[in-house]
Amino acid sequence: MVAEAAPGDEAVVSAVKHSGHGGDPADVRIEVVEHEGGVTICAVYPGDGNRCQPGGGHMNTRNNDVEVQFTVKVPRGVTFDGNTVNGDVEASNLAGPVDISSVNGGARLETSGGEASASTVNGSVTAVVHALGERPMRFRTVNGGVTLSLPDGLNADFEGRTVNGAIETDFPISVTGRMSPRHLVGAIGRGGRRLDVETVNGSIRLRKLP
Repeated sequence: MVAEAAPGDEAVVSAVKHSGHGGDPADVRIEVVEHEGGVTICAVYPGDGNRCQPGGGHMNTRNNDVEVQFTVKVPRGVTFDGNTVNGDVEASNLAGPVDISSVNGGARLETSGGEASASTVNGSVTAVVHALGERPMRFRTVNGGVTLSLPDGLNADFEGRTVNGAIETDFPISVTGRMSPRHLVGAIGRGGRRLDVETVNGSIRLRKLP
């Protein structure tokens, strides 16, 4: 899944289906659900219980190897929430809140806004957030590292946790409690918004944007 800035005020979504040997692309439907919070677009695979609903839905591919590659053009200021199971999610050059997730793939985002979160299970998380914001930010993976590039002047209550890795930061942190190379709690700047970063097998890196 790829999301990028739209040239104007109109959102555009394209979906391309690919198949190997275990599925027919015609069996996978692209559904659009409009709701009060926006629009949800899903690739719905054949099988009981698979459905598209506001905010996501329930999906089981049942050994169907059809892959759907979404490309989303996102207008300035519009919130983007992108989720997939197998494959990377990349949101680049956006100008609004971003929340992306994968299971087997990397999660990469860049926004000139100040609100962002990302998660995966098997893959790395990379985020570049160019503006200050107010909402909690959460970045999580299990097998992979987390690298965050954040603006100078950031104020946040930070908690970082890793099992097999280290925590590196360009930001001074006023530590709360015992200091550990794998679990760090404290305030960046004046503190305030939540910044939670977690991995099991990988390191956490906080980078200060120039």
